Order: sequence, then C-alpha cells, then structure tokens
Amino acid sequence: MKTDPVPPTTVPAHVAPRAGAVAHCSVDTTLNVIGGKWKPVILYHLRSGPKRFNELRRLLPAITQRMLTAQLRQLEADAVIERKIFPVIPPHVEYKLSPVGASLMPILTAMAEWGAAHDART
Repeated sequence: MKTDPVPPTTVPAHVAPRAGAVAHCSVDTTLNVIGGKWKPVILYHLRSGPKRFNELRRLLPAITQRMLTAQLRQLEADAVIERKIFPVIPPHVEYKLSPVGASLMPILTAMAEWGAAHDART
C-alpha cells in the first residue's frame, strides 16, 4: 500500500481525529479543519470580504446562532479566520479570512464549481 507523499502535519490538540481516520493523512487534517456542514459555507461567504456576525446569519438562515458561534470559534482557533472587535457600543465584531483561510479558496472554489456542475446534471 502506498503511503501519503505529503509529510505529516501537526493538528491542533482541540481537533479530534475523525472516526476511522488514517494516521497522518493530509486529507484528514484538512477535513478536521474545514469539514462539516457549515464551515465550508461560512468560508465561502467570507471570500468576498469581512462580514459581521448578523450578515453571516442572514446569508445562512438555516444555521442557529449557537452553531454559527461554535463554528466561527473553531475556525478562529484553527487560524483560518480572524475576528476583529471594534470598541463601540453596541459591540461590533467582524470576521475575515486569515492568510491560512485565503489559501483554502482554490479548494472551496473547486467544491463550488463541482456542486454547480452536479446540480446541472440532476
């Protein structure tokens, strides 16, 4: 069996391996960071620039406030997005892609293109 040609990467301690994950698989590392129902969609919406929390809520009407908060915190902990707090009343918080998050755009663009082509076939 071939081994993964990409060297193993360090996964943050808070990112638990998925069930059945292959040890040191770079695809698994990527999925641990951006996998799930909401993270890729959040990142795709942030590609056009910074967004406030409520802007993201409007763009993702099916997500709960609690889930959006949790997903944003995980993406921030993985250094995929940056959170900026403005010292005003009421609090103003913006989220934007970090350089790490921007490096994921080719992957997310390819996913969007594949999804559009798949939708066209069905």
